[in-house]
Parts: sequence; C-alpha cells; structure tokens
Amino acid sequence: MSLPPFHWWRTVFYLIPAISLYTIVLGTLSLGSSLFEKSGYFAHWCARTWSRLILKTTGVTVDVKGLERLVPGKTYVFVANHQSIYDIPILFWSLPYQLRIIAKESLGNFPFLGWHLRRTGHMLVDRSRPDRAKIFGWASRLTSNGLSLIVFPEGTRSRDGRVARFKGGSFYLALEAGLPVVPLSVIGSRHVMLKGRLATYPGHTRLVVHEPIDTSGLSGADARDFAERVRAIIAPDAESDCSTDSASAV
Repeated sequence: MSLPPFHWWRTVFYLIPAISLYTIVLGTLSLGSSLFEKSGYFAHWCARTWSRLILKTTGVTVDVKGLERLVPGKTYVFVANHQSIYDIPILFWSLPYQLRIIAKESLGNFPFLGWHLRRTGHMLVDRSRPDRAKIFGWASRLTSNGLSLIVFPEGTRSRDGRVARFKGGSFYLALEAGLPVVPLSVIGSRHVMLKGRLATYPGHTRLVVHEPIDTSGLSGADARDFAERVRAIIAPDAESDCSTDSASAV
C-alpha cells in the first residue's frame, strides 16, 4: 500500500494545526472585542489577519485586478463564484472593506468561527425558515454602519471550476435595498484544495473585480434574470482555467 502524498502529510501535520491555532487566538480576540466594540471593526481586522495567515502559511498568492472600479467606504454587495473553502480568506484579505456574510445557521455552532460570526455582525439564516424581516433589518444596518456583504449565489463549491446557475434569491436583498452589486471572478482557488480532498497545495490565484451594477430602481425586478446577468459577467474569467486539472499548474 502506497503512502499518502507529501501534501497530505503537510496538510494534516502542519497546516491544520497552524490554522487551528490562528482560529483559536484570533477568534478569542474577536470575541473579546465584541464585549466592548459593537461595530465589529476590530473583529473584522481579526478576520483579515486570520485570512492573511492562512494564505501565507499555505503558500497561496492572490493577484487582484479592478479595485480601482470601487469607491472606498461605500456599501456593496460582492457576488462571487465559489470554487474552494479558500475563497473566503482570498476575499477577506483582498477586499479593503468591512465585510459581512450571510451563512447557514448551522455554521454558528462551530467553536470560535461560528461564535465569531454570531457576535460580530454576520447573518446566520435557517434556510428552511428564513426570517425576511430580520434579514432586511440587518441589511438596513449595513449601509448605516459602512459595511458590505459577500454572497456566493451558487450555494455550493464547484468541483470542476464551472460556474453553476446562480440562485435568484441571493439577489433579492440587493435589489429590494437598492445596493450596488459587484461581480467577482475567483480564479484558481479550486486547485489549492480540491473539493472532497484533504490535501492542500500552494498556488497562485486571481481575483477580478468587475464594474459595479447600479440596482437603484430595480426593486420588484425578476431576481432570476438579474442573477443570470451577473453570472454572465463572472463566468468567462472564473472558468478561464477549467482546462487546467493539475493542482501544480495553478
């Protein structure tokens, strides 16, 4: 029987312990800060530092294009394709905005990570019984507090890099609130950690920030049509490396 490859050993005995340590230390700082600072700004600094440490320890670099299209301090709904669990560290480190996410309720049960989400302004939703009034109340505070939102409208990670159909409901909030939507193409992150595999690889990834889409006046518009419009912007760049199947070719 052959031994597991080098990157499996590296992941299990180096990366997982290191990332667990980052999560415990920065999660504790984040939770502690939530007792005194309700804005969650310091907690977000902890999240960005956590993201940077994960990328650096793993050996992942990110080339970001298009940030000049954004207005500093403005509230946006960032919409990205989803290739890897590394997408969140990539986005949190690369986007210089106070970011919050909508995540499934069960994620809040994870030690430190889930506690951080519950205490620092993120929205955890029971997808079987979403409370629309609660979600819209939370969204209204995004603008007043200078926060932005990250959404992964595919709902799950892609195995092959192809961008799946976007769920229209992911855009309902942006359309009804009139928040500008920024399409993001994440490229190459799937090679860092392939879905369903434990081994993690160093690699080069890219993030393309597309032109923001003004949604003012689109309240009541068909969210499914809008979702397809956004997908058509993201997919060409996001799928540009689909012919590359080797993790070492990132």
